[in-house]
Amino acid sequence: MTRLKIIMTWDIRPGREQEYSEFINEKFAPGLVEIGIPPSDVFYTAYGAVPQILAVLEAADRQALLRALRSQRWADLKRHLLQLIEHYGEKVIDSDQGNYF
Repeated sequence: MTRLKIIMTWDIRPGREQEYSEFINEKFAPGLVEIGIPPSDVFYTAYGAVPQILAVLEAADRQALLRALRSQRWADLKRHLLQLIEHYGEKVIDSDQGNYF
C-alpha cells in the first residue's frame, strides 16, 4: 500500500508564538488526526537559514489524502494556521517511491 505524505514548512510570525503554540496543540494536531492525515514527524529548527518548522503528515492512500484535503475542516485549519505563520511551503510525496506531486 502506498503511503502519501504532505511535507509542510513555515516560520512562526514574530509575536504570535504563544497563540501559535496553543493553536497547534489544541486544534491543529487533533484536527489533522480527525480528518485522517495525522502528523508523523515535526521538526523545529532553532538556528540556520531554513524554515523554522517542518511537519510531515501521513495519509493511508490517495483517496484518504484527497478526502482530507477537500474537507472544510482542512480549509479551516489551514486558514487559521496561515494567520499565525509566514513563508509557508507544501508538497505531497509518495513515500514509497519518493515521487513529488
